[in-house]
Amino acid sequence: MISTSKIKSVDFYRKIPRDLTEASLSGAGLSIIAALSMMFLFGMELNNYLTVSTSTSVIVDKSSDGDFLRIDFNISFHALSCEFASVDVSDVLGTNRLNITKTVRKFPIDSDLKPTGTEFHSGAIMKLVKHGDDSDEEYGEGAVPLSGKNFDRFSHHYPILVVNFYAPWCSWSNRLKPSWEKAATIIRQRYDPDTDGRILLGKVDCTEEVELCRRNHIQGYPSIRIFRKGSDVRDNHGHHDHESYYGDRDTESLVKAMESLVAPIPLESQRLALENKSENMTDDAKRPAPLVGGCRIEGFVRIKKVPGNLVISARSGAHSFDASQMNMSHVISHLSFGKKISPRLMSDVKRILPYLGGSHDRLNGRAYISQHGDSNANVTIEHYLQIVKTEVVTRRYSQEHKLVEEYEYTAHSSLVQSLHIPVAKFHFELSPMQVLVTENPKSFSHFITNVCAIIGGVFTVAGILDSILHNTIKLMKKVELGKNI
Repeated sequence: MISTSKIKSVDFYRKIPRDLTEASLSGAGLSIIAALSMMFLFGMELNNYLTVSTSTSVIVDKSSDGDFLRIDFNISFHALSCEFASVDVSDVLGTNRLNITKTVRKFPIDSDLKPTGTEFHSGAIMKLVKHGDDSDEEYGEGAVPLSGKNFDRFSHHYPILVVNFYAPWCSWSNRLKPSWEKAATIIRQRYDPDTDGRILLGKVDCTEEVELCRRNHIQGYPSIRIFRKGSDVRDNHGHHDHESYYGDRDTESLVKAMESLVAPIPLESQRLALENKSENMTDDAKRPAPLVGGCRIEGFVRIKKVPGNLVISARSGAHSFDASQMNMSHVISHLSFGKKISPRLMSDVKRILPYLGGSHDRLNGRAYISQHGDSNANVTIEHYLQIVKTEVVTRRYSQEHKLVEEYEYTAHSSLVQSLHIPVAKFHFELSPMQVLVTENPKSFSHFITNVCAIIGGVFTVAGILDSILHNTIKLMKKVELGKNI
């Protein structure tokens, strides 16, 4: 067996008896300085170990074919009615989605961008509207011409006032005119305005009565509005609580719809019109009309990762629009690409935010205003967006884990005059390259090695300095002693 004496012979740290050691003031001072130095250097090394270091590289986008990109938006239009506002998406591969409603919400707003009510529901997708085939037949002028001077008088007098707001240049208005006049004549015969007085059909030429049509927020032609006696808010800046008719436009359908409005109103009690609104007409044919002329559109759409367009415009399959009167001025409250960051990732995101750019919401808070006037008619507002994907990954246990996927973009905007209906267009184009930010965690073994080097190095250097100082003092004492002798 190996004796303990032989084992002791390999001791690197042999002890000197305490009685043989000598303490000094210089050694104590160096010990204190060495301890403080060790603590300072240890703190610096620990801070360096905890600090995230990153490396940035540009590589080809690794997205697979068929991936979709989400666009979140919140845009307010001063003069685009929710009644006709449409969100469309198209791309270079032939995708063409019109009037997206499933993931889009619309809220009426006033000129100060303040909401004036609950969400505006467009109802089901409008079917093909049926028109009459009697355009060549003779018809009289059954509808009463209305103007700004007599409109309030008629709306106060009749429990039901149904008005056709039209424009002579509009093809849809011209197709409706024969059926409307015939239906007005039939209704006048069945419900005489003098003896019955429960309903009246009128018409307004919006090229002549511009202010009256603007007051009722008419943007598409023809627009058929149903006014009920006592239900209009006359003193709220011209806003009206009324309904829009979206049903078929042939004579038979119009007469049937008008009779359903009159049916619940007793002849001897016309003042109960408000409490006895008709429920016979289907919701698709009759819906509340917008109270104001503005609209806030918010929601999201999914697009393919190819160049394309997000277009917001006035759209209808049975109405015409006066391009010179359309104003697509808007304020972008939010526009971003990619998935929203979940709360679970927020702590990681805050740690790496300094390494991410600030261009994921570059257009937020921007306003694009086109002043109304002849020189600014038919103005389309275009935004050209170039999108770059940024991906942040971390390496743990020799494997990469994705932390964040962010899409940043640059934006260039312009106002251009167009021959067609003005729109707000967002043209997007994704870069084939992506920015890869890699988080490089430091090795714990490397941290321990550095800590040991700090302790050993400071201890050794302090020992050397103490030895030099001690020997110097001893030498000086010998020299002084020799002089005294």
